[in-house]
Amino acid sequence: MKSRRFMGFRFFGFAVQMLRRDFHAGELRLLVAALVVSVAAMTAVGFFTDRVRQALAREANQLLGADLLLISDHPWSGATRAVIASSGLQMAETQTFPSMVMAGRREGGGRAQLTEIKAVSSVYPLRGRLRTAPGVHLADAPAEGTPARGTAWIDERLASALSVSVGEPIDVGERQLMVAAILTFEPDRGVNFFSVAPRVLISLDDLEATGLVQQGSRVNYRLLVAGEESRVKALRGLVGADLGRGERIEDAENARPEIRVALERAQKFLGIAAMLSVVLAAVAIALASRRYVQRHLDPCAVMRCLGATQSFLLGIYVTQFALIASVSTAVGCLIGFAAHFVLHAGLAHLLATALPLPGAMPALQGVLVGFVLLFGFSLPPVWQLKRVSTLRVLRREFIERGLPPGRLLAGYAAGFLGLTGLIVWMAGDRVLGLTIVFGFVGAMLVFALVARVSVFLLSRMRGGSAGRVGWRFGLASLERHALASVVQIVALALGLMALFLLTAIRGDLLAAWQRAVPVDAPNRFVINIQPEQLQGVRELFARHRLEPEFSPMIRGRLAGINGAPISPENYGDERAKRLVDREFNLSYQADLPAGNRITAGRWFDRHDSGRGLASVEEGLAKTLGLKVGDRLEFTIAGEHVEVMVVGLRKLNWDSMRVNFFVLTPPKVLDDFPTSWITSFYLPPDRSETVNALVAEYPNLTVIDVAAIVRQLQAIIDQVAQAVQFVFLFALLAGVIVLYAALASAAQERRYELAVMRALGARRVQLRRAMSTEFAVIGGLAGLIGALGAVIVGQVLALRAFQLEVLVAYWLIPVGVVVGGLLVTGVGWLAVTRLTSAPPLATLRAGG
Repeated sequence: MKSRRFMGFRFFGFAVQMLRRDFHAGELRLLVAALVVSVAAMTAVGFFTDRVRQALAREANQLLGADLLLISDHPWSGATRAVIASSGLQMAETQTFPSMVMAGRREGGGRAQLTEIKAVSSVYPLRGRLRTAPGVHLADAPAEGTPARGTAWIDERLASALSVSVGEPIDVGERQLMVAAILTFEPDRGVNFFSVAPRVLISLDDLEATGLVQQGSRVNYRLLVAGEESRVKALRGLVGADLGRGERIEDAENARPEIRVALERAQKFLGIAAMLSVVLAAVAIALASRRYVQRHLDPCAVMRCLGATQSFLLGIYVTQFALIASVSTAVGCLIGFAAHFVLHAGLAHLLATALPLPGAMPALQGVLVGFVLLFGFSLPPVWQLKRVSTLRVLRREFIERGLPPGRLLAGYAAGFLGLTGLIVWMAGDRVLGLTIVFGFVGAMLVFALVARVSVFLLSRMRGGSAGRVGWRFGLASLERHALASVVQIVALALGLMALFLLTAIRGDLLAAWQRAVPVDAPNRFVINIQPEQLQGVRELFARHRLEPEFSPMIRGRLAGINGAPISPENYGDERAKRLVDREFNLSYQADLPAGNRITAGRWFDRHDSGRGLASVEEGLAKTLGLKVGDRLEFTIAGEHVEVMVVGLRKLNWDSMRVNFFVLTPPKVLDDFPTSWITSFYLPPDRSETVNALVAEYPNLTVIDVAAIVRQLQAIIDQVAQAVQFVFLFALLAGVIVLYAALASAAQERRYELAVMRALGARRVQLRRAMSTEFAVIGGLAGLIGALGAVIVGQVLALRAFQLEVLVAYWLIPVGVVVGGLLVTGVGWLAVTRLTSAPPLATLRAGG
């Protein structure tokens, strides 16, 4: 037992001794550098991304007014309030209900208006800020606090409808309140076409005195909760497990579609940087391992002659790699953690919000990435060391048997599967993760094929004896080292493709995302336009140089699916209950609306007019369990209408256009009561358009969503700035790949250059030959990498982000030039250093 333990210590000591010798000799420096920088880049991106995601979620919560909303159609119990109070979280309260408000009643001839009254506690909102203005159509600003007791804040529509100004009284039930400000924005209001009445914001302390809340009143009760993320999650679990009828919980992920879409895209953009870092790490480590193995074939042959067994050799190198992985990942994680603070320092003034401390998950991911990459992409070539033949001592050119094809493929397959799992896990999105993985795998296969064909064709173009020596020798060397040339071209192409994705294509994706909510996105909605008013409203907009799109809107309730009647009790999901319990806004269209994309089935054709067909939004279909071919029965104005689902659509919610869950072909709903709706962009200096519209058509309701559009644009701009820095850090991983590929290319020419110099070749001739070879390798790599970046960028834009990006054809010639100059420049420096070394010293060192 003691002898075995002693032998184990000697084995470990021998492995450490070899590791120290190889590191001092420079054998492992490239491998360690690739691993440390890759893990550092991934963890720095991971730590910072984790903080940014938390901050973005917090920023998005400002559009909710809280981190968590508890919504009910009846007062929340004391037990629920006690649970919130005991959790150490902040709590605010609102009660919202419709009621009539009057002005001038006590002077005689008062004016009345149906409004939506919202009574709030003094700490409302917990996230975000209310915005008010000192008068109608004046500039707004963040508000301090909430309406004081005895006062009210009203929106512009109510001020215009009642002809009241700031400082004048209004009657809210039995209570007279003084108008203290014009309300322009509430974080948690959103765009709600079922709550279209003007708003009055009052203090919760005044609610009882109004006498408006009685038995049977339709009041929406909300508890707003905010605090530490862990406590909010714990509270959600406690309260969510005991929800009653008419109670539900909402957060930034499930509350409003425009918030959900913004968050999803933000997470995808930030995740791309981390995933590309991992992919580049795999390429860099594979290149470094290949070089390491090639340089250790001779020492292994000598040890085999001295009696070392295959298992002994394998154990030595596995132990070395385990030590390398442990130390490198630890150092990489520490560097990444420190680097992310530098990144944060440069971004703090841009994010305009405090970033919470990161969790431990990025460090765990860094450790796993280090081990998976090192063993997954180093073990198959290292296995070759244990199979080295003793004949290599006598004949250095002896060709090794290598691994059996089955074991070789199994080794790389294991590494690939491990890498795939890590990328999908880090991405948090299966489609995006698999797109990155298989995009790079496909790129590698295509790159290898294109590179091999190109090398073969170029070797045929080197000319005869009249050709220049440097040109002929450079092209001949490409074909003579065909396998090595293809490997170098593929590696360089992958590195350059990643760099192009991280620079040019990234900019196009960000620009396309920012265009998704353009500066002139609709900020006003007009509803309740009657059919006989439609032409006049169109003409009024035309006089004011506005041309909005108009859509018909028919109210209907979903009564049955596939011949079976449905009710809220048929569903367990709270959102599904709400959808079934209310009326839908239906519409009809001949053409697919802008911002809509068919995801299943089809859109209507010209023969479908008048047929009972429907196109359904895919989110609604998922919530209600609908699919193509289902038959839906709606009750509209007391009549039953049956339609068959022929297609599902994905909507672009952040376009702020008018969208409908259910659309039919024309002439299906024409006979039912119809009103019209439109959205348009109103410039800040054109408020007279709304005034003229309301004056001529008092029944119309104009909804101002300018503040919501501004906040969505601010979130997108904020993410775009953060992504610029995140991608810049990931760019360092791409540089490591290029260095590893170039170093590999230079080292493989070292021995050959020494032999040719010993045979009388001049330095100038060798430099020209190597420059030609490197220029061709770089040009091909740049061409292939640019083409790959363009294609992968288009796939990411369409599949992952649902964005339209112009094809960057200009990147192809730029890629050829950049690749050629980069590889030639670095290769020239390497060749100059190699040709300066004495040939005899290089030959004695064995290359």
